[in-house]
Amino acid sequence: MENLKLHHIGIVVPNIQESLGEITRYLKFETIGLPTLIGSQRVNVCFLKIDQVYLELIEPAEQNSPISNFLNREGGGFHHLCFEVKDINHEIEELEKKGARVIVKPVKGFEDRLIAFVLLNMKNTKCNLIELAEEK
Repeated sequence: MENLKLHHIGIVVPNIQESLGEITRYLKFETIGLPTLIGSQRVNVCFLKIDQVYLELIEPAEQNSPISNFLNREGGGFHHLCFEVKDINHEIEELEKKGARVIVKPVKGFEDRLIAFVLLNMKNTKCNLIELAEEK
């Protein structure tokens, strides 16, 4: 992947409103977005801006949301890193050549961007899931 730009850090929470109350008691953000439904992923997300990077709070929008198992198993917490890319299909091809596995093919995601989720094969880092988001 060339010219990586970290867009956000995804954090799974059981309830965005309750989590906003907690996190804003300790940290100050430049902007706090409104919670938004991402229908393709069956989640609600809320972006909190810090300098050039966002925290993304993610809650299930329904019981069979893709993050429900993670929330039930782990109780929430760090979920993924998201990188902006110029050409999502090219980046997916390059990652697959290196052994990565696409678990969500490109779909419409936040800000109507094309997004995809890729599982990397990193046994030592515990940071295997990345999201690719095509630049606006």
